[in-house]
Amino acid sequence: MQKLWKLVSSPRHLLVFEAAARTRSFTKAANELNVRQPAVSASIKQLETSLGTRLFDRAHRSVSLTQAGERLFNDVSSAFSRIQATAELLSARSAQAHVTLSASTAFAHYWMVPKLAEFHHAHPDIDLRLQTSEREPAIGSDGTSLAIRRGHGDWSGCDSHLIAPEVIMPIAAPRVNAAAIHLRTVANLLNQSLIHLEEPIRERPTWADFFQHWNVPYVEPKTGLRLNDYALVLQAAIAGEGFAFGWQHVTQQLVAQGLLVPRSEWAWSTGAGFYLVWSDSIPLSPQERNVRDWLIGLQAVAV
Repeated sequence: MQKLWKLVSSPRHLLVFEAAARTRSFTKAANELNVRQPAVSASIKQLETSLGTRLFDRAHRSVSLTQAGERLFNDVSSAFSRIQATAELLSARSAQAHVTLSASTAFAHYWMVPKLAEFHHAHPDIDLRLQTSEREPAIGSDGTSLAIRRGHGDWSGCDSHLIAPEVIMPIAAPRVNAAAIHLRTVANLLNQSLIHLEEPIRERPTWADFFQHWNVPYVEPKTGLRLNDYALVLQAAIAGEGFAFGWQHVTQQLVAQGLLVPRSEWAWSTGAGFYLVWSDSIPLSPQERNVRDWLIGLQAVAV
């Protein structure tokens, strides 16, 4: 950065240059920047002197960029656009009184909602909003500063913290589990009604992956209940439609309430996890930091 300072002599010259190059007029640039035209000319001249090259070809009533000027303008305008976008985002964040957490419907409903009373007691001044959708919005878009993502904690441009390791086991309603009197091995699951999750966007393990982990040959059935949202899968399992995937961190409260029974002996630790994710380049507001630290402090690990 010190070398750049020496090359341009003042950051102000780059602002003046960008306005003059974009408008192709020293006069229009002066009006835009609320200075006099000679000040623009002087600033451009100083920048050209510092760089040792002409940036504009000057005619009697017009100016045009030289090849060097075009190259500098492309880089400067691109950098200024990114700076402006970030500045606008930070300004909007500081003005908003709420914090948005993006998560899947099932995570929001079964993991987060039961903890909201505790959160509001700890932070009554923060308006925490849960955003659920089929797609996972980019961090920073639409005001989304925090998100829950499945993976291995290595998202480009983001910091992350493990909320829960991914542990999956078959689950079913108590009466369905009790009726499965011959369910003594993982292979016997193939004789049970299985509820399938078919996520349209998010990458999730399937029954095929589960049986492969246990070295059980598996042929995808042509029939069976197939749902595209895990919250619906859990409701179907509670209703007695068959065995479903039980993500431990999401279903543990349903198990504690006696609505579902897990087959813990066939728990599968996939090596992935569910992480709290935030940008590593856009600073969090004080409210966002409080939400992040509170979530991390829960130490939500499988039991």
